[in-house]
Amino acid sequence: MTRILFSLAALCLFTATTVTADDASKGLCAGDNISMFLVTKVAGAEDDGVETGATTCYRCKYGQRPMVMVFTRSTDGEVANFVKKLDSTVAKHSDDQLKGLVTLIGGESSQLTDQAKEIAGKVDAKHVPIVVAKDTDNGPASYKLDDKTAVTVVLVNHSQVVARHDFSADNIDEAAVMNQVGEMLN
Repeated sequence: MTRILFSLAALCLFTATTVTADDASKGLCAGDNISMFLVTKVAGAEDDGVETGATTCYRCKYGQRPMVMVFTRSTDGEVANFVKKLDSTVAKHSDDQLKGLVTLIGGESSQLTDQAKEIAGKVDAKHVPIVVAKDTDNGPASYKLDDKTAVTVVLVNHSQVVARHDFSADNIDEAAVMNQVGEMLN
């Protein structure tokens, strides 16, 4: 009997490890913990205590608070409109301590900084910082962001992923994201 139980326990451990490894290749999924990552602030959120040009970890700064993290390789299409909507949503839900962050990835640091300044000029974000990831090629390695996806939106609460959305720059489903933000806060 002991051998059977030991064998079943070993099989469960092996299976769980296999499933986790398969899921990890898909990137962040609901229920996953998020890790820290460094960024350089370019613009936005002037009152957040982080100076423009400073390197910080906003994920760490925001702690357990609910947040919407946007990783974008593009500032074209609907990206600016989405950032405007996110900024107003963060302001509207300040009592819920909702935070937001727009991180540019997918290029050279100087090029991404120029793009961040460009989008900042379009959206005038008062509540959401616009930053460039230190891991400029593909963002934080542990997030396993798809290098073919233009915009990835990750909703987080209590340091765990609530939902992840992948969009093209021209087809961001703002309503779906904002509905999930509302659900996350209730």
